[in-house]
Amino acid sequence: MSITRQNLSVIIVSYKSEHVIENCINSIDNEIEILVIDNYGDYQLKEKIETKYKNVKCILSKENLGMGAGNNLGIKNVNKDYVLILNPDIILEKSSIDEMIMSSKEINNFGIIAPLSDKNEYPNYTLKKGHNFSPTKPFKVESVDGYAMLLNLKKLKKLENFYFFDENFFLYLENEDLCKRLEKNNEDIYIVPKSKIHHLGGKAVDPKYQNEIEYLRNWHWMWSKFYFNKKHYGYLMAIFKIFKNLISAKLKFFFYLITLNTFKRKIYQMRLLGLISSMTGKNSHYRPKI
Repeated sequence: MSITRQNLSVIIVSYKSEHVIENCINSIDNEIEILVIDNYGDYQLKEKIETKYKNVKCILSKENLGMGAGNNLGIKNVNKDYVLILNPDIILEKSSIDEMIMSSKEINNFGIIAPLSDKNEYPNYTLKKGHNFSPTKPFKVESVDGYAMLLNLKKLKKLENFYFFDENFFLYLENEDLCKRLEKNNEDIYIVPKSKIHHLGGKAVDPKYQNEIEYLRNWHWMWSKFYFNKKHYGYLMAIFKIFKNLISAKLKFFFYLITLNTFKRKIYQMRLLGLISSMTGKNSHYRPKI
């Protein structure tokens, strides 16, 4: 079975994203069901978008679940065969959905397909060994970025002992983990190069909270990096893989402490704290102070 507008849902996990989310929704065909999972629990946002868009339903989370758990909540609340995961700071080109629909007829044996970011300098995929980039035809990749990925739910739900996003990740690498587990299950992942998207990049949360979000990102980047490597390669290999990051964060923390750069010092303090939390087996507990 290939993708149609009738068997496709879009899931958008938001958090203080009211400044960008309507641009994302407006770029999606209004025939397609959209489910917004708002991790801030913003009733005004829910009322506004459900009133304005007849194809949009908003679920308010009781707590900030993060990206992985937020997407899982969305998946539990859709009954379609396919789901397109989008960040709220994504804008689809007019033909993006159509290109994925047409490609799904050619490559119906896929676990994930994804559109192509229009930022060539920041590719949203890791190319699979032995495969080449194609500007016109879908090509196999090892992984895709989590801000735009279409999951074949009908196929993935049939996999034995398979789960979607690992909810231990709050932010970062939950997509890499999903792709790696799909690879172990011999499921193919494709980029559809004619399906283009524009990613604003780090703009999903209102800019007035920029500093706190930077602290959050740095804490969770290091937590997730160690946890990901520990999960897939073991504790000792994870130590080896993050050792340079640990030394770098320590040196930069003390440098910015001496030079009285409070913001930069806090950034590297967050990296160290996130890494130490992950190394000592603590969960990804840090949340933005908003």
